[in-house]
Amino acid sequence: MSLLQMTRRLNKLHQNMNYDPVKMDEVCQILAEELDCNAYVISRRGEILGHDHALAFTPLDAYKTVLKEQQFPEEYNNNLMAQQETVTNLPASDALSLNMEKGLDLRNKTTNIIPVMANRERLGTLVANMYERPVTEEDIVVLESAATIVGLQILREKQAILEEETRNRQVVALAMETLSHSEEEAIKHIFQKLNGTEGLLVASRIADQVGITRSVIVNALRKLESAGVIRSRSLGMKGTYITVINEQLLPRLNQ
Repeated sequence: MSLLQMTRRLNKLHQNMNYDPVKMDEVCQILAEELDCNAYVISRRGEILGHDHALAFTPLDAYKTVLKEQQFPEEYNNNLMAQQETVTNLPASDALSLNMEKGLDLRNKTTNIIPVMANRERLGTLVANMYERPVTEEDIVVLESAATIVGLQILREKQAILEEETRNRQVVALAMETLSHSEEEAIKHIFQKLNGTEGLLVASRIADQVGITRSVIVNALRKLESAGVIRSRSLGMKGTYITVINEQLLPRLNQ
């Protein structure tokens, strides 16, 4: 397939990104089909975000865990992250070469490392293993285009997480503003006792310890539950089981 046709397949993913998030496995599938390579998208922490193999193989024992847990060893990932520019045609004997294959002839194999960047930030690495031929300039264009699309998708996901965290902080702040001073103190005491994001609460016991009425605790919990910050479930005489569903609550209480 021509360079134009290959880049068009990748561009289609990019064009649809706004309403159909790019799947890393799909990027790797395109690379595997078009370049006849084994491709891996690796996060900055060494997680395998996506992969596809043009050449099926049995992994060496040392790499069985890598593929099962979808996580590269820290040392190898650090070596990948140290590469600031595209590195191509590394022989199998090179320390950076990704050699997971058992029983294959690796004499013609090359490993190609493409940094994944977006907004001047290193977000991961694209690794492509070629087995029958060296990578060409056209191949590099395709690989770097794929790395750009991967970087944009990772950046979008990071921004979405930050936006959600901001919304959650705002929800918690608004919920806390509805509490009276005694209710806020009761909530702080409750979660100090729970020592986590969920647990069993006995309101009468907390009321005695803090020196407030049980109704203060009940009202405080109702307000937080109405705001979608916590979820509560009555267990009758045993008490009430509390679960935090807005992860920004505990940081707010610890301020």
